[in-house]
Amino acid sequence: MSSVVETVTDLVTPILDEQNFELVEVEFVKEGKSWFLRVFIDKEGGIDIEECAFVSEKLSDKLDSIDPDPIPQAYFLEVSSPGAERPLKKEADYQKAMGQYINVSLYQNIDGEKQYQGFLKELTEDELTLTVKIKTRTKDMVFDRKNIAKARYAIEF
Repeated sequence: MSSVVETVTDLVTPILDEQNFELVEVEFVKEGKSWFLRVFIDKEGGIDIEECAFVSEKLSDKLDSIDPDPIPQAYFLEVSSPGAERPLKKEADYQKAMGQYINVSLYQNIDGEKQYQGFLKELTEDELTLTVKIKTRTKDMVFDRKNIAKARYAIEF
């Protein structure tokens, strides 16, 4: 279904560019018997519900005007904010997250753990350094970026 994601990305990008919004992610997934087309958008200072509704309406109009229909099955369109724990997908996302508290999920365990949270201290093409708190001490941990399955902002408690 990557062609749906590519088509929607191409359609929504000009709408977002006009508003100075950022495209975070597009996903087209089946959950149970229903298909969902989800478009996650953001902007500096956060996105609000009216802005999501505006983009949803504009994108829906564009999708409806294409013949043949690029998404022949029935689906639900959802346009929303990625939330406080937004994923880090692109290199620019990682750059913006420098110094921020994030969560990384790993493909392979390190010291018996597959998830770590900490402050993003350093970033290179191959590695990511987090300052993590383990019990009462703070420690810098270096992760091979190839071992990172997912990364997202996290809320520190």
